[in-house]
Amino acid sequence: MKQFTKRDEEFICENCGKKVDKLGYTSRDHCPYCLCSKHVDCLPGDRMESCHGILKPVQVQLDSKKGYVIVYKCSKCGAIRKNKAAEDDNKDLLIKLTVNGGEIYGR
Repeated sequence: MKQFTKRDEEFICENCGKKVDKLGYTSRDHCPYCLCSKHVDCLPGDRMESCHGILKPVQVQLDSKKGYVIVYKCSKCGAIRKNKAAEDDNKDLLIKLTVNGGEIYGR
């Protein structure tokens, strides 16, 4: 089974309501303004997850190959997911996630 389906789509963020444009260089998987995502994938890009809860950022990790990786916790089912940070992500929120241990939206 394919492990990654590229999906670079525009969307309206269900957390902050802002219009999010395509990323252009890889798949857009979270909002660059509030860093939230939506729990829609079992495997990246497959849109097979039935939960559809809001994935809220709880931590940022540094990966030697991927760079900054945002760790999410689903507000509906509690699942933990990870997404690579994008070049246009809100840098202030990324910093808060590293300094405050993830307390930007509560848990």
